[in-house]
Amino acid sequence: MKSLPIFLGVLLCAVGFDGRAAENDLKYFRSDHGLADPSDGPLPAQLDAPGALRWRVPLDPGHATPILNGEKMFLTAYRAESHELSVFALDANSGGILWSNGVTVSRVEQTHPLGSPATATPACDGQRVYVFFGSYGLLAFDLNGKKLWEFKAGPFQDEYGAGSSPILFDGKVILNQDHDVDSFLLALDAATGKPVWKTPRPDAVRSYATPVVWSRNGHPELLVAGALELAAYDPADGKRLWWINGLARIVIPTPIPVGDTVYMASWAPGGEAASRITLDAWPVALAKWDTNHDGKLSEAEIKDGEVRDRFFRMDLNQDGVLDQHEWDHHADVFRQAKNSILAIKPSGTGQLPASDVIWKYAKGVPYVTTPVIDRGILYMVKEGGIVTKLSVADGQLLQQERLPGVGNYFASPVAGDGKVYFASEPGVVSVLSSQPEWNVVSSHEFHEKIYATPAFASGRLYIRTEQALYCFQAPKP
Repeated sequence: MKSLPIFLGVLLCAVGFDGRAAENDLKYFRSDHGLADPSDGPLPAQLDAPGALRWRVPLDPGHATPILNGEKMFLTAYRAESHELSVFALDANSGGILWSNGVTVSRVEQTHPLGSPATATPACDGQRVYVFFGSYGLLAFDLNGKKLWEFKAGPFQDEYGAGSSPILFDGKVILNQDHDVDSFLLALDAATGKPVWKTPRPDAVRSYATPVVWSRNGHPELLVAGALELAAYDPADGKRLWWINGLARIVIPTPIPVGDTVYMASWAPGGEAASRITLDAWPVALAKWDTNHDGKLSEAEIKDGEVRDRFFRMDLNQDGVLDQHEWDHHADVFRQAKNSILAIKPSGTGQLPASDVIWKYAKGVPYVTTPVIDRGILYMVKEGGIVTKLSVADGQLLQQERLPGVGNYFASPVAGDGKVYFASEPGVVSVLSSQPEWNVVSSHEFHEKIYATPAFASGRLYIRTEQALYCFQAPKP
């Protein structure tokens, strides 16, 4: 099975920053924890009920989730015919487009066939909106659409493109980019775009999870999930503080910090015990396939389809052949990979002991979507519409059922007003009751593909498809 497109979910324990922007002004992908504000009132249970649809606005395609700041909404899009990467501002009440701006690039990053060059979700601090395109870099605009600064980055060595979204903390724009080579964690000054610090991640191979900020023992930490490892960094200077192994070889879901515990889901092909991908020892591989006896392996020489499918990422120096270093590096990644969701209670600094994992569950773990936690229940959804519900307290399985919407799931679930919303790639949005018992409240077919995670604001539900942006509300009694 080849890798799926990259979408991410971020859950943030936000800390306001020194007068520069209030805590509630910090908006970015999953900065609301995937949860609606309980004070915002009821949310729609039936999306096809009379009065539920407030408006629909046609838009160019893109996978970014809408971000709201006051009555303005920001998202990105990609127009393939002109290679134009754009950020849009819309009126959240009417859906009217207020402005658009962006860049036209000569080289568009390669993505998965189902992916998009406009994948990363914008961030907004109430003063500026920040967008990231893997084909270009980071850009900042004022709230009226004037470009303020840009920071060039990308395209990267990764045939599936860039997926991680920027986050905000303490006057900084923070971006993590893990690819086949030259992975890094970066902080820019939000006002100027100048680098504050940059931390290389030399052992990190391609992964696409967005960082999370949480507070441990009164000190903020950046949680960064990557291949095989969850690590914490000091947001002031980028210093790595602690790390723990036990993750998949490609990580897309975002860590979920709740209280003193981090919940981390990760799954990738070849990490299951029954279908584990393993590489022969280098001498064995040479003996089988090195037909020209040059001590290296070309793609044409390799007869194993699992290896050929991953040749690009294994060829770290892109010279068209694999040497022993490249082979052994990826053999070690495959060997260490583990698919599961972990509940981690970090105990100190440096490499954490395995005993800091307080529970683990290995079934129904998603490849792309970030779980959501609501009312003591952790909800996961993976391909086929399979929902797994776990007790947050001890990881016990509560239920595993299938949603009405089958197919792939790239949008992460969101919850509010006693409901959990799931959006499938084929365009079916299913609503569950947020309760221990299984209860499907409704299911609605959009007949348009959905990749972006839904968003809440002011009692409204915003759903982005590949053709339009929808705003729903609970019908008035």
